[in-house]
Amino acid sequence: MTISLRHRFTCAAVTALLALAAPADAAKRVLLKMPVYVGTHLTGLGSTPKWLADNINATSDGRIRIKLYEPGKLIPAKEILQAVHAGQVNAGFTTPGFNTGLLGNKAAMFSAVPFGPDAPEMLAWVYYGDGRKLWQQMYENAALNVHSIPCGILAPETSGWFPRPIDQPEDLQGLRMRFFGLGSLVMEKLGVSTSLLPGNAIFPALEKGAIDATEFSMPAIDERLGFHKILKYNYYPGWHQPATLLELLVNGDTWARMDKGQQGLLEMGCKAAMLDGLALGEAIQFPAMKKNLAERGVQNRYWSDRMLALFRGKWQEVVAEQSREDPAFARIYDNLQRFRDDYRVWSEWAFMPRPGTIRQPNP
Repeated sequence: MTISLRHRFTCAAVTALLALAAPADAAKRVLLKMPVYVGTHLTGLGSTPKWLADNINATSDGRIRIKLYEPGKLIPAKEILQAVHAGQVNAGFTTPGFNTGLLGNKAAMFSAVPFGPDAPEMLAWVYYGDGRKLWQQMYENAALNVHSIPCGILAPETSGWFPRPIDQPEDLQGLRMRFFGLGSLVMEKLGVSTSLLPGNAIFPALEKGAIDATEFSMPAIDERLGFHKILKYNYYPGWHQPATLLELLVNGDTWARMDKGQQGLLEMGCKAAMLDGLALGEAIQFPAMKKNLAERGVQNRYWSDRMLALFRGKWQEVVAEQSREDPAFARIYDNLQRFRDDYRVWSEWAFMPRPGTIRQPNP
């Protein structure tokens, strides 16, 4: 009888302790509702946030769960930053270059820099230079209640699909073109009228003649959007986007309520997403390029030295203008350039020439 009473007392005590612990455990579980700017069906571009969500959900033991929302399903994609700041959603996946209207053109430097770093150098600056600190300061200086985590990087993009060869500056005059980021300011200096259409709006705009040309992403992604059906001249290299960074935004109050372990899971998850996205992007481009050449009548063209020098020169004009208009742009760009000056000591000695430097001339 005594054992039975003790047993019942012990069970009751354990039940009471679990009941007391349950609210604390529940409070440590975080659900991040995460709308994305680009659809996850675009493998190599939109697939990174899905990879992050799947792997965080599988490994966090329920302490963090990410629920992903495709573009427009929860909020308009263009409103992700504002919605995370206001707490309308507590997370979002985007890139700063989509938010220049709110943050200024300096934001685009945390997406891609024309004639700037490729992926390894960009990551070196972000993680071991001042890039990450300056990135977060940009949001804090704008009084935005968000915590930004670098969370993806893209391999180089192509620099455009055109209806005809572009052999000289005059061939760009009057073109209407979809273009992203700081490179659009360069193109505008050369007589191109640019617009930043979302991916799903580009092909209809080409069909209707609302635009004449476009850039969007890498060959495997452009293939999904069907540009090859209308435009037959695909230009390389992606001088405007040698590497492109993506970010996970977390509402600042949500981030502050998370414990160190939860924060660390997201930080590590995003670093792993960087690796996966870059490796995937590098692996999937050549099948699309081969099919473009063999079956679709597409010509791959490499910009002439003259045209690349022209783009570079106009980019330096853009840098000077933006630096005069926005001291924060100047600080970020100057910081990156100082890092690049030091990095060049390494890069000029360390690497073999890329095999692709020996290429067939344009027809």
